[in-house]
Amino acid sequence: MEHTPTITGAQLLALGYPQSPALGAALAAAPQLALPAEETLALLTDVLTNPAQYMAHPILAELATVLIAAKEKELAETTIPLRPEALPYNVYGAEYIEEGANNQMSTAMKLPVTVAGALMPDAHTGYGLPIGGVLATNNAIIPYGVGVDIGCRMALTVYDIPESHFLENHSFYKRELIAFTKFGSGGVWQGQMKANHAVLDDNLFNEIPLLKSLQPKANNQLGTSGGGNHFVEWGIMEFAAADEALNVPKGRYLALLTHSGSRGLGATIAGHYTKLAKELCRLPQEAANLAWLNLDSAEGQEYWLAMNLAGNYASACHEVIHDRLTKAIGGQVLARVENHHNFAWKEQLDGKEVIVHRKGATPAGKGVMGIIPGSMATPGFLVRGKGETGAIHSASHGAGRQLSRTKAIKTFKRNEMSKMLRDMGITLIGAGTDEAPGAYKDIHAVMAAQTNLVDVVATFHPRMVRMADDGSRED
Repeated sequence: MEHTPTITGAQLLALGYPQSPALGAALAAAPQLALPAEETLALLTDVLTNPAQYMAHPILAELATVLIAAKEKELAETTIPLRPEALPYNVYGAEYIEEGANNQMSTAMKLPVTVAGALMPDAHTGYGLPIGGVLATNNAIIPYGVGVDIGCRMALTVYDIPESHFLENHSFYKRELIAFTKFGSGGVWQGQMKANHAVLDDNLFNEIPLLKSLQPKANNQLGTSGGGNHFVEWGIMEFAAADEALNVPKGRYLALLTHSGSRGLGATIAGHYTKLAKELCRLPQEAANLAWLNLDSAEGQEYWLAMNLAGNYASACHEVIHDRLTKAIGGQVLARVENHHNFAWKEQLDGKEVIVHRKGATPAGKGVMGIIPGSMATPGFLVRGKGETGAIHSASHGAGRQLSRTKAIKTFKRNEMSKMLRDMGITLIGAGTDEAPGAYKDIHAVMAAQTNLVDVVATFHPRMVRMADDGSRED
């Protein structure tokens, strides 16, 4: 009978397999298997990858046990410990914030890189940092602290067009709104309608391989809006008093308000660098989604550049929409304001440079303009920041959800929602019941909880809202 060569774990180790010292030591204890060398190699490779599946194996159970213990030890030795106690942080509108969001913020305040934090009154549970959370860190950037939709922002254009013109030409404004907006993952412009912008010529698209691969998608989705709670809407902007800084007299004017982010470009950047951060920065399970990249590292610098490009791209998408609709209606622009609310900035706090993550929070430095929307049926607000240090120069980014999308769909009926909006004089195009007004907190209560953070300059009243059709969500 021909002899079948076999191989032991010790022999594989001598050949340089595997590379991990901890797993190599375990492999050295592997018994000889009565299998050809190639089959042994394949089997042991699978044991290394999935040791738990071999706990009942008659020969390999002992090896699987050693491997699991070795992996646990290796993970424990490389896991970055959290602070034993969370740093204190300010909470605005605590009575409106769910326990889950507070728990997430407390975990973020235990990170060894955390310097300060604050929770806005619209806060609710997210991934890693809660939505409505503000976190200042020391030389570290947290991809999930920025959020999946990098650079998600508000943009507002106020026209010299009186409210009466909109009411008398309702069908005209509806036609133009539909003609110049697209939503969701399938929303792209074609042919002569394809948008163009200098942001697509940024050198980073050639310098970073990931961005180069995403340039075609960015090109296709330029000038479009995402799904979910993203919208383009006409409304009436009410200035109860003249604003000298904006040079807008007292009055009621037609305004265009948009909410969207960096589309597929930003979502892919977020996913890629979050995965990388988790590989390089191992944290305890409860903090895993808060993995960071050091800004002194090549990976951290690359993410920083990609994040800023995504922010510029998000701004370009809004610019295309606003410019097209402005040209279509022929109005004169009185004021234009925009702000990110899913981003990170280098700012000064107590005389030191920090990285401020605002995940669903509006920049509200002293004199800084921002927009805080309500829902499709409630007012939004043009605000000016007061520069409150305790809030890390921030305010809420909206009303904030009080019902999850799943619960909202089960709670509200489309026909009832549509009737309610019609009775209020609001036209809805698209959207599902997951965006029903009742899914959101009371915007007036949220604004009352942050009077020391911002001053209200003007109030936006929605009149015609377009969102993604049912089932269309950001990709």
